[in-house]
Amino acid sequence: MNMNLTKVSQFISLILRHKPETVGITVDKYGYANTNDLIKGVKTKYPEFNNNILIEIVETDEKQRYSFKDNGKLIRANQGHSFPVDLGLEAQQPPLLLFHGTSTKYLDSIMEKGIVSKSRQYVHLSKDVDTAHTVGLRHGAGTVILVVSAEQMYKDGYKF
Repeated sequence: MNMNLTKVSQFISLILRHKPETVGITVDKYGYANTNDLIKGVKTKYPEFNNNILIEIVETDEKQRYSFKDNGKLIRANQGHSFPVDLGLEAQQPPLLLFHGTSTKYLDSIMEKGIVSKSRQYVHLSKDVDTAHTVGLRHGAGTVILVVSAEQMYKDGYKF
């Protein structure tokens, strides 16, 4: 098999997080899609794709991007949706500080407007600097780590 699993995973992410209509599938209000429908859709771009490859992608993804439900009959992206999804998350009290990794090219905008979710449902904050740095690298060189006074924001009424 000569399939780039990273590229396949990126395509799955596009489908489950942003554009399920790309392959003609739908997701429920919790973000779940029928696994067989997803496989058929991915096969339109990657004909060799199958359930075993999907399981490998889900089980080996370092960021745990996907999860199965109902013995593998349903699948969803766990975060990063650009459309409303009820992830079943409950608000909780954050630690004293959290960290946000981003590119220096966005720093002026962040300093002016704050950290905003843009087209996503949530802002990504990390519990440690190393994770925030890794997240920030997705924007390319020039990563900056912002320190967020999470506990104070929580006291001010922000939800985490």
